[in-house]
Amino acid sequence: MLSSRATIKINMETEIDTAALGEDIVKVLKGIYDPEIPVDIYELGLIYDVMVNTDYEVKILMTLTSPNCPVAESLPREVEDKVKNIENIKDVEVEITFDPPWSKDLMSEEAKLELGML
Repeated sequence: MLSSRATIKINMETEIDTAALGEDIVKVLKGIYDPEIPVDIYELGLIYDVMVNTDYEVKILMTLTSPNCPVAESLPREVEDKVKNIENIKDVEVEITFDPPWSKDLMSEEAKLELGML
């Protein structure tokens, strides 16, 4: 029977527990808030994808609420810096995309509830 926990084996000696590492990354992302909206960027739907390779390098694909967002430079840098602080992470690249554009539909139910949209 297969375990529900994903692991990547490296040289048969080292294992990366990708599920646990993913959970750690999500915890960090949930601690970063858009300064204009009192909801974290993960629940806000700004994070489109998180990829981790076997060298403990992370790539995060994210968006902003608008191309003219006043934190367009500082928010991706904050994401990069905070994820880099996770144990074993060697490098983090944050890529900004506006495809698809962010909309309120990307927000979690929790975020909509927090903002009184439900």
